[in-house]
Amino acid sequence: MSEKGQAQTVNKKSVLRDWAESIIIALILAMIIRFFVIESFKIPTGSMRPTLLEGDLIMVNKFIYGARVPFADLRLPALRQPNRGDVVVFIYPVDRKKNFIKRLVAFGGETVEIKNGTIYINDQPLLESVFNQKYYYNRGDFAREQEKIMVPEDCLFVLGDNSASSQDSRYWGFLPKKNLLGEALLIWWPPQRIRIIK
Repeated sequence: MSEKGQAQTVNKKSVLRDWAESIIIALILAMIIRFFVIESFKIPTGSMRPTLLEGDLIMVNKFIYGARVPFADLRLPALRQPNRGDVVVFIYPVDRKKNFIKRLVAFGGETVEIKNGTIYINDQPLLESVFNQKYYYNRGDFAREQEKIMVPEDCLFVLGDNSASSQDSRYWGFLPKKNLLGEALLIWWPPQRIRIIK
């Protein structure tokens, strides 16, 4: 083979190697971003209506509460703790293969009661607009009428905004805090629904 032919072969191998390295680096960066920074989720049901509709694609901030390390029971340091009213994505405690999205209502050590459509935490009504503009129903074993529920430590109580049609803490109980995946940030699709989630 001539020197020119050998040079062309070397150049082709060099170009292929560069492409392969670029693709591998891009895949690694994409996995790091997906596992630790931000991830897209699709809303499958109407349990969070009117905040989120079926088919909405949302971006979830996974590092704000401390991203979970895959295949290990570890978390990165959190930027902040969850706040009441946050719309959170989590591993469903009843079936760990599923992710759910609900609104955070109460923390460990607090009592929850639903009375006349209003949520009471430690006997005080939740008056913030994300709560008081909705009617909450007494349904399930964890939201019976005239019954206060104590949320265990290291657990959360979460409800869907569409209280008439939501499988939430009223039915299956408490969300272990370790199951949190992140906070829902924004709807990014469809275009007419693009907005910050509140």
